[in-house]
Amino acid sequence: KCWSNLNANERAAYLRRANALFIERADEIGRIMTLEQGKPIAESVGEVLWGADYLLWYAEEIRRSNGTIVPSDSLNTRFYLRRRARGVVACITPWNFPAGMATRKIGPAIAAGCTMILKPATETPLTAMHIVDILERAGLPKGVLNLVIPEKTGPAISKMLHDSRVKNLSFTGSTEVGRVLLKEAADRVI
Repeated sequence: KCWSNLNANERAAYLRRANALFIERADEIGRIMTLEQGKPIAESVGEVLWGADYLLWYAEEIRRSNGTIVPSDSLNTRFYLRRRARGVVACITPWNFPAGMATRKIGPAIAAGCTMILKPATETPLTAMHIVDILERAGLPKGVLNLVIPEKTGPAISKMLHDSRVKNLSFTGSTEVGRVLLKEAADRVI
């Protein structure tokens, strides 16, 4: 079954399982994050738990996305609006909040039925690898969440943004990189 064809409850179940695994492994991932980027261990563990909360929030929120009936100009006609998966989402995360920002991007994409590419900061690839591992252990099918850790960031991001399968970009990082991404994404209006 195609990921976007799963119903909201089915997609939410993956996020709830991932939430429980993040809580269970918060100390382990927190230590990895501290070793990678130097954040105090208590803050790293707190960020992992904060990230787990995002997954649970989106798991519950997607269950309330039922569609909307909108009146029309005609008395005999109504419009029914239903949200659909957009497609592949490219997510680029910063070094200073590698777990919190990744789960903040992963949660809504998975909940909405989108597949995604996660490109972490070059300083924090191990944190990203553990995040992907947890989601896979939660049962997320292969290909729903894809991790890209390029040797050189610029060319990899440019290639990603010019791939016709990528329909959306979620970026948290510096203004300098944001300007470059805005230009790259403008050609395809993503």
